Amino acid sequence: MRIGLLGPPGAGKGTQAVTLAEKLKLPHISTGDLLRKNVASDTVLGRQAKDYMQRGALVPDDLVTNMLFEKIAQAEAQEGFILDGYPRNPAQAEALDRVLKEKGASLDLVIYLDTSEKVIIQRLSGRLVCRKCAAIFHRQNMPPKINMCCDHCGGQLYHRSDDKEETVRERLKVYRRETASLIDYYQAKQKLYQVKADEDAGIVLDKMLMLIEKYYDSPKV
Repeated sequence: MRIGLLGPPGAGKGTQAVTLAEKLKLPHISTGDLLRKNVASDTVLGRQAKDYMQRGALVPDDLVTNMLFEKIAQAEAQEGFILDGYPRNPAQAEALDRVLKEKGASLDLVIYLDTSEKVIIQRLSGRLVCRKCAAIFHRQNMPPKINMCCDHCGGQLYHRSDDKEETVRERLKVYRRETASLIDYYQAKQKLYQVKADEDAGIVLDKMLMLIEKYYDSPKV
């Protein structure tokens, strides 16, 4: 069972991917987490990525892709995974298809979390992130037990500068422009399924679980 989650910033991909992975007993593979772990572990790829990060530059696609493919090759991912944050464009999607094909596998389905701009702005404008472990909270929807303190590791929480409303609107424009062709890519392969994701996380999760159950129970041509 190999499932990819797509959606705009604030759609809840990270939160849903973690919970979905726990429910299905599959590894959750997040490119953001892989990047942080490689840097913290001082791997070859991590050192290369850190150089870009220290200069304030974007980490190149090929470095992120190589980290992802190393993770997919590990034993824990052989039976499947929940993929979060990748691919971001058709070139990455094609690269992922090639690597999986070499293993006699493929991405089974891609779930697009369709979220309105109003809800995205509400979610991101209240989002809090732990500086230490990167856990995510929300001022209204999921506040920490102690103000501005992470429930998991005790680290300090902060509000990302790119989660301000005007910045979020610009990020959404860029996302829609860059991912439109990616959505077309998976639609053409008949692997894209859309789930309305404006509702509470539990409701959205139930929708995805119903979709997955129906997909895997349906006869494949």
